[in-house]
Amino acid sequence: MYQIKNQIYLGMTKTQKSALCNFLRALVKKMPEKNYNEIYNKFIDDETYYFEINNPHFEFLENYLDDEQFQSDTIAYIKECIKYYEYKKKQEPIIQAQKEFEKKKRAFLREVKMSKEQPTKKQLYYYERLCKRYGIDKKELTSKLEARDEIDRIINEYSRDFENIDGCRN
Repeated sequence: MYQIKNQIYLGMTKTQKSALCNFLRALVKKMPEKNYNEIYNKFIDDETYYFEINNPHFEFLENYLDDEQFQSDTIAYIKECIKYYEYKKKQEPIIQAQKEFEKKKRAFLREVKMSKEQPTKKQLYYYERLCKRYGIDKKELTSKLEARDEIDRIINEYSRDFENIDGCRN
């Protein structure tokens, strides 16, 4: 898609070309079920209408709308946009799998970091309250991860009484 941008709309300034390409790309994205002719015809109809009511999106297009070179450039760009969005759609499962992998990796790294840090005062206080409440022998907690896991284990074992405990878990 980026190569075709250098080959089309040669008579326009960079700003005009960029604005028109962005607009066309957004138009293609809005209408994924349509083919390139339908999208092109919609674009031309809309622009003609806006020129008629004297409120055009792109004033510089007035000289281009009936030009054959403009038509071929626009259709070529629309086709490239359609290919681009079809490619992105095909890549979606891979991207989702990659995001899921990154999420698991961050969770693992977060746990590794927690295993090296001292438990917080809140965790220790909450753990002591749980142990006192359920008559459990306290053990020495050496990390945030161990404290979190131990608190979760106690809560899961004694979950029916959990609703009555004051305090919060962090």
